Amino acid sequence: MFKFSIRPEWLISSKNRAPISLPAVIGLLTEIDRTGNLAAACKSHDLSYRHAWGILRKFEEEFGVPLLITSRRKGTELTPFAQKLIWANKRIQARLEPTLQSLASELEREIESALSSQQNVLRIHASHGFAVAALIKRLEQSSNPIEFKYEGSGEALNSLSKGGCDVVGFHIPIGPLREIVINQYAKYLNPKEQQIIPLAVRTQGIITAPGNPKQILTIKDFVRPDISIVNRQLYSGTRTLLDLLLKNEEIDTSKIRGYENSEFTHAAVAAYIASGMADAGFGIETGARQFGLDFQPIATEDYYMIFNKSSANQPALVNMVAIMQDASFVSEINQIVGYVCERPSEAISAAVELGL
Repeated sequence: MFKFSIRPEWLISSKNRAPISLPAVIGLLTEIDRTGNLAAACKSHDLSYRHAWGILRKFEEEFGVPLLITSRRKGTELTPFAQKLIWANKRIQARLEPTLQSLASELEREIESALSSQQNVLRIHASHGFAVAALIKRLEQSSNPIEFKYEGSGEALNSLSKGGCDVVGFHIPIGPLREIVINQYAKYLNPKEQQIIPLAVRTQGIITAPGNPKQILTIKDFVRPDISIVNRQLYSGTRTLLDLLLKNEEIDTSKIRGYENSEFTHAAVAAYIASGMADAGFGIETGARQFGLDFQPIATEDYYMIFNKSSANQPALVNMVAIMQDASFVSEINQIVGYVCERPSEAISAAVELGL
């Protein structure tokens, strides 16, 4: 079985220079920022001090921009420009990683199908989140092949209804908005012929800069003229939830600065805010904590895995259920900030669970 990885590469070029690849520079700057020490960064990347210094100096000479500030008291610090490079790289990783993981998964299956007659592949389409990412990682480590793709909840359920996948991960709010969201997704469901498994309960809310300097406490604050936000992409479950909350408050989205700015993942929203490009966003607590940001809880929601009853005996799906029921996996999910496994991961009727 092959395992593919696809990574983005920074290339910088100008009119009179050949393109320069920046992974080595970005990697060193990231470690210097974390440790405050070039020597520690060299050790982490298994580079000699002289070679690492040469990489950084070459960039500075080529582009005429300093990267480091050194002093006896503070050690080595990054210049504002170097900090910008670090945060730009974090945004790129948060934005592209799920898409590249999905593409790598598709390529793995294509290559393996060309080399083998094995066709028993579990196809998973899921709304992006940290618990489902942990589940997919466990599935990849097992012997049963999978193919996965991250999509918004509505898109993923539509894929299932059209036979484009075997299992879908999606989320529905707990509370007064639950029935509205279920009704929106009902056109994609065949609940009497489907089973559903609770994966976890997670918390959604407002993500802000550390210390919440602008005191953004409710979504009503999004319309303030001094506030700009970053949103999730159209058709994502989180965007659906935010839009319903805004509608309940009779808030005109055209009055929200940055409403049309969208990111594909919760981590990308958090990275966008952490880099100072927006004051707030709506997303899960895990993404906020990952980047050291503040978080105001607004709603909780169930994250489910759903599949057709006809697929229930597929070996890879049976394996997925076994993983979800494993005590070590439940413990792993409960250690993710903003997630909790409140119910047993048992397959139940989708019609009963969703009230359809």
